[in-house]
Amino acid sequence: MSPSRSDTRHVDSDPRRPADHPDGAPNDQDGPQVKLDGKGWLRWTWRQLTSMRTALILLLSLALAAVPGSLFPQRGADPNGVIQWERNNPEWFPFLDAVGLFDVYYSPWFSSIYLLLFVSLIGCVIPRAKHHYRALKGQPPRTPIRFARLPEHLERAIPGEHLTPAAALDLAETELARRRYRVRRYDGKGWTSVSAERGYLRETGNLLFHIALVGVLVSVVVGKAFAYTGQRVVVEGTTFVNTLSDFSSFDPGRFADGSNLTPYSLTLDRFDVTYQPAGSPGGGQAGDFAANVTIRSPGADDRTERVVVNYPITVGTDRIHLLGNGYAPTLTIRDAEGQIVYSDSLPFLPQDSNMTSLGVVKVPDGLPQQLGLIGFFYPTQDTLPSGAATSIYPDVINPVITLNAFAGDLGIDDGTPRSVYALEVDQLTQLTGGNTGQESIELRPGTTGALPNGWGTITWEEADGAPVKRFASLQIQRDPSSGWVLAFSVLACVGLFTGLLIPRRRIWVKVHHSATTTDSTIHVEYAALARGDDPGLARAVQHLAEAHTEVCERANTAAQPR
Repeated sequence: MSPSRSDTRHVDSDPRRPADHPDGAPNDQDGPQVKLDGKGWLRWTWRQLTSMRTALILLLSLALAAVPGSLFPQRGADPNGVIQWERNNPEWFPFLDAVGLFDVYYSPWFSSIYLLLFVSLIGCVIPRAKHHYRALKGQPPRTPIRFARLPEHLERAIPGEHLTPAAALDLAETELARRRYRVRRYDGKGWTSVSAERGYLRETGNLLFHIALVGVLVSVVVGKAFAYTGQRVVVEGTTFVNTLSDFSSFDPGRFADGSNLTPYSLTLDRFDVTYQPAGSPGGGQAGDFAANVTIRSPGADDRTERVVVNYPITVGTDRIHLLGNGYAPTLTIRDAEGQIVYSDSLPFLPQDSNMTSLGVVKVPDGLPQQLGLIGFFYPTQDTLPSGAATSIYPDVINPVITLNAFAGDLGIDDGTPRSVYALEVDQLTQLTGGNTGQESIELRPGTTGALPNGWGTITWEEADGAPVKRFASLQIQRDPSSGWVLAFSVLACVGLFTGLLIPRRRIWVKVHHSATTTDSTIHVEYAALARGDDPGLARAVQHLAEAHTEVCERANTAAQPR
């Protein structure tokens, strides 16, 4: 015999009410408020940190904190872009650099959000996993006494001339089991019932989602410690060897020192690019561009690959991405005696959509003074009304290079790292262009210009029958966590959809023992409760009542004497 509803001696532990039922939990809002000491505040802080609400807020904060990483160039991925941004915005750069917007993913504030999210998820998952395990091992809750207080409630009168209440309850239990509910019977005063519950997979999906998020965080942290990212500009006809000294920039993880790089070499055979014709819709826009490369690895045959934006190639454990491209005119500088002191295909960095490009030549030896040249390359040169030169189309139609010369100490020998794409002119003497009274040096393919002060000449060499070579900017990346991140991301999606699509329901069927004396019917009640929103709850109760009534009527008919 279950305790009376008027008996409140054990109301806090009475199992007849589900914990999430409106009157199933004790009212703990009354009574004096307790003042918290230091330990109490720590406990309160921990509970707030490990709440699901805090985890969601931190997850959203992490997503927002990552946005600047896509708006500003990052030193680890685009060091040249950082240099260019500093040159274009010298007044803003010191402040933005101080707050870490060029190293977003290594900044203290990003790491703080990351670590707090990690702790919050761990604190959420562990107690929920324990609770879910106990729920899986437990039994469906006791049947509430007052069905009318539940969200969904139906009553039916089932013919009982040849059907007992016990048989009707057996049929209800069978029907619920067929619908994959866990069932258990409970007795009350004047009634018997079956309690059923399903949807444990919903909580399993929620736990899987949060565990997968923890897995993603751990994979990223561990993977970044052993990962590295490097950049290299490769000109057509030249070869990159995967050694630490051959990178333009190299950003290793904490435990990656560059000593275990995959041995291979990469030669840029040809860079293909097409542009929309001038005058057509989208004229001048790049339609397609790709780097055709040859890969050579020890113990393997040479192979050719095609690197396209967003379609990297894999060499060993490395992924090679195409980041950008540009022009690399071949310049040769001779001294006054005609001896070559400099000759190279120099990458000029694009400055606009029409490929107006900037390049720097540094000649440390062979001339009376160290010589620096700042040059602009115009693939299709034209003149603005102001008299300034510009490029009006990105393809090579009317190529021109203009160069301003500077003499003095280039700072190469003082041991300070300096970019090969920038020339610090503060301590140099300008020899041509600007206010010097000397015209800038202007070159076309195959032509030669004179250096100032009779120091020699500079020639624009045609390369392999073409006026100018092209270069490809490649990113070489190794990330051992990528597979794990993908796997945990898939698990997170599976858990998320499972938690969203599978409802958690409790259904009760109560059969009263006494039948009416006038029509010999059995009084049956159906009720249901959902954890969270469940728009299909009413329909589920209706379908159960209809199915149960139908099988009871068939059983009653079959039991009639013949």
